[in-house]
Amino acid sequence: MNVSDEATKSFWMKDTELPSAPQLEQDVRCDVAVVGVGMAGVSIAYELALAGQSVVLVDRGRLLGGMTCRTTAHLAPICDDGLSELVKIRGEDLARGFQESQQAAVDRIEEHVSDLEIDCDFRRLDGFLFPAAWMDENEATKQCDEEYEAAGKVGAIADHGRGVPLKGHEAAPVLRYPDQATFHPLKYLRALLDDFRERGGKAFAESAVTEIEEGEQIRLRVEGGATITADNAVFATNSPVNTVVAIHSKMAPYRTYAMAFELPKATLPDALYWDMDDPYYYVRLQPGEGDIDYLIAGGRDHKSGEADDGSARFDALDAWIRALVPELGEEAARWSGQVLDTIDYCGFIGRNPGSKNVFIATGDSGQGITHGALAGLLIRDLVVGGSSVWEEVYAPDRKPPLALVNYVSENLTALKNFAEYLLPGEIKSAADLEPGQGGILRDGLRKLAVCRDQNGGMHMHSASCTHLGCIVHWNSTEQCWDCPCHGSQFAPDGAVLNGPAIRPLSPRTGTASDWSKRSHAQSHSGAD
Repeated sequence: MNVSDEATKSFWMKDTELPSAPQLEQDVRCDVAVVGVGMAGVSIAYELALAGQSVVLVDRGRLLGGMTCRTTAHLAPICDDGLSELVKIRGEDLARGFQESQQAAVDRIEEHVSDLEIDCDFRRLDGFLFPAAWMDENEATKQCDEEYEAAGKVGAIADHGRGVPLKGHEAAPVLRYPDQATFHPLKYLRALLDDFRERGGKAFAESAVTEIEEGEQIRLRVEGGATITADNAVFATNSPVNTVVAIHSKMAPYRTYAMAFELPKATLPDALYWDMDDPYYYVRLQPGEGDIDYLIAGGRDHKSGEADDGSARFDALDAWIRALVPELGEEAARWSGQVLDTIDYCGFIGRNPGSKNVFIATGDSGQGITHGALAGLLIRDLVVGGSSVWEEVYAPDRKPPLALVNYVSENLTALKNFAEYLLPGEIKSAADLEPGQGGILRDGLRKLAVCRDQNGGMHMHSASCTHLGCIVHWNSTEQCWDCPCHGSQFAPDGAVLNGPAIRPLSPRTGTASDWSKRSHAQSHSGAD
């Protein structure tokens, strides 16, 4: 998805422009084609270029304009869902491989920052796990003990402690994780892209892949007709566009919210903070100019497409962090992004199931930045050397038996969604929509996705996602249509913003008045 709404523009774009790149207009040939120019795609392309491979990067939108620019950039190798849960689902050996690989990803970022002398605010710091607001002393201590024990099993360093400098938590039981990190993601990735291109790599923007032909060589056709022919292809989009069900049924899309606030320097120690809630809140600092730093807080997650209350979630996030940091100043930015949670908390990075020369990197599980850097190392090793020490941890074809409950739970979303075909529409009249509003309108046995963009233009399309036919839902915060099943997103005009969908929503003709009259007639005839 590319940023399109100034109201929720990513904080990282406040002082950093997205890099420019031409559209792909002529056929090209390379060793490896990488689809998706975010943290994963750039890391993969760069590592392959360093290994001597000729690489072509291509994105459907602007370079770095997808979910990567909507991160909060915690470089924490600690499992996003808790080390104790990771050990429970994957076992100690694979959980240890996860911890080692995530730490290697952070170390690799640090190496690139040093080698290229990147000015991106990279720094090592502590991470703190602290109690949720509702927890008593016993519950918080129990969770700290569980995570401490799991850390010892997987090789992560953790220390018991007392208190964090957040109001009400000054004496709370906490865990400290030393040697975590953070940085400015766009400044880092711009530098990698520049060096990638200096090494002969090619990058193209606004060039959506529309056709994929697999074989001894991979052929990718983009909008406009140009073709990329490659020995290997890597799909490093937020959600892969080259598979239909195999991977998508093992992960679920969630939306998370973030806000940045001005904060007087030295008010809060520079560290990563996250609480024990579910879903949890997370906090970090970003250096500012003069006497001001920025505090970035995130949380209030929900399944994509299952809520359209972004304003209320931002309000709740604002209230939560101001209660903890009363010195907080004015809001500087607010934005949201989509994460793909996998059934066992580890990404799907490696050979696409059934393929020899097609690879994927997806399933960030809330750790898209470290997963992205890791994907560069893992896929480089698979392409160049044929194997990786971490391939079993992230194997896309894995089916962990202990994750069965999560698998069933997440896939109930699709069953629930298809039942919506039998339900009434969300709105009765398209004509009543105000700018920025949208909803589902019934048209006989079909459903229409109807919205009025912020300029007042009316758009009417089939409400069926072009990936697998789930009913899309309007997202007023991001001004787009979200598919709750597998994470596809569409602009008001039906254009694809985020995969796995490749084709736009099917347009429907007629005026708002026409559709309102038809809907009114159907409701009185019992069609609903």
